[in-house]
Amino acid sequence: MKILGAKEVGHGILIEYDAGSISPKHNSKILREIADPNFDGEVEMYCILQKYDVPNRNGRIYPENILKRENERYQDVIKRGGSISELNHPESSLIDLERTSHVITETFWDGNRLMGKLKMLTSPGYHKDGVVSTMGDIAANLLRQGITLGISSRGVGSLKESGGHNEVQDDFELICFDLVSSPSTPGSYLFKNPGDADMYDEVLESKQEPQSLDVKADRTLKLMSKLNNFLDR
Repeated sequence: MKILGAKEVGHGILIEYDAGSISPKHNSKILREIADPNFDGEVEMYCILQKYDVPNRNGRIYPENILKRENERYQDVIKRGGSISELNHPESSLIDLERTSHVITETFWDGNRLMGKLKMLTSPGYHKDGVVSTMGDIAANLLRQGITLGISSRGVGSLKESGGHNEVQDDFELICFDLVSSPSTPGSYLFKNPGDADMYDEVLESKQEPQSLDVKADRTLKLMSKLNNFLDR
């Protein structure tokens, strides 16, 4: 099955490729917990999984009714323990068990944001001796090193051009949510507490309305203020 690119329409695999984004440089809460050499607990994180009616960096829009329908279907996947995902997007609609890094344990709505809780699939060797041998170990170790990870959806369906964007059609089927370095959905980063979502959320700027230097400077100052407030907590 063909993988659809950022500007393509039709039927195929919908992978939200990395597109670059602004990210906080540090996540002090995570570092304090899992950077401790004696840490032996499970690595559990919250994140923004997806949004409806908002263009992502690939120029795609997920309608509200479709995303809510797929989230309801995904609850059965969670209940049967099948909500696993990979570290980085593969070029396939299949989930490779050897590359699984985490499992989604819960989803819930916050406005138009589909929130999620996930658990890293770390190995006994990682917890006991710090040995990195699985994709879950790699992901947890990246977090331990202060790297901010993102999350991005993978599914199969059709895209149709509408209003300058590619709209996901009714035949869309959600597969999973993979870990990535820069998610296409604005603000889809991992964080420790569900109440921290606003600190990471982003709003894409319209390419048809370029901003003045004053507006860009004001946006940068606001972002730096958010980061400083977060790091000072």
